[in-house]
Amino acid sequence: MEIIRTILNGVCELKMNRPEVFNSFNKAMAFQLRDALEDCASDDEVRAIVITGQGKAFCAGQDLAEATDSNGPELQTIVQEHYNPIIRKIRAIEKPVIAAVNGVAAGAGANIALACDITFAKESASFIQAFSKIGLIPDSGGTFFLPRIVGMQKAMALMMTGDKISAREAEAMNMIYKVIEDDLFDASVTKFAARIAEMPTRGLGLTKKAVNASWCNDLDAQLNIEQMLQTEAGKTNDFNEGVAAFLEKRMPEFKGR
Repeated sequence: MEIIRTILNGVCELKMNRPEVFNSFNKAMAFQLRDALEDCASDDEVRAIVITGQGKAFCAGQDLAEATDSNGPELQTIVQEHYNPIIRKIRAIEKPVIAAVNGVAAGAGANIALACDITFAKESASFIQAFSKIGLIPDSGGTFFLPRIVGMQKAMALMMTGDKISAREAEAMNMIYKVIEDDLFDASVTKFAARIAEMPTRGLGLTKKAVNASWCNDLDAQLNIEQMLQTEAGKTNDFNEGVAAFLEKRMPEFKGR
């Protein structure tokens, strides 16, 4: 099983499970992650998703043994059928998707982490846009997300040099949300994900939908999107519960509906 899936307290953890090759992607792992994300999208029990890796690495990107196998998939197929559906699903799913980068995140692994809504990293973790080292370009949304997150100059330098940057450096340039000390990492991510899973899931999903739209909208278009989605959020059970809890001076009990 290349993806280990566990659900606890509304949080579905998807753990990439090829530690012997630093969780590098082959076809089976890519398809299993895609399918797991699709299942999470339709499962009402799941109110937050955590993507992480088994062992010492988060994900080392593409398994080059598969990519160079004469009987293996071509690069076009790998990008089109393996990675693009994963990135599209991470962005489209109307639930929070958290990356827990527990070790090196290289190539497609780094860009999957950047595509997530919130990214944590162990202090010992690192990020590498490794594509230039083998004559390729960043895929898995790297050329879309990285310049928007850190700016063109830093993004171009990271993509062209393939330099490894530490988790602390990634945090300093706002590439990720937060670095956590190694010995506190698992417990901290678990606590955060559980907290997110108790929040109004529909409202969080609509927030994500609005942010996705903002990448290409002008102000007027975005204001219209906010108006439409706010109206939709106002029809949810969680909105009614949040208002009632505020007026009654108690903690809300959101159900994600």
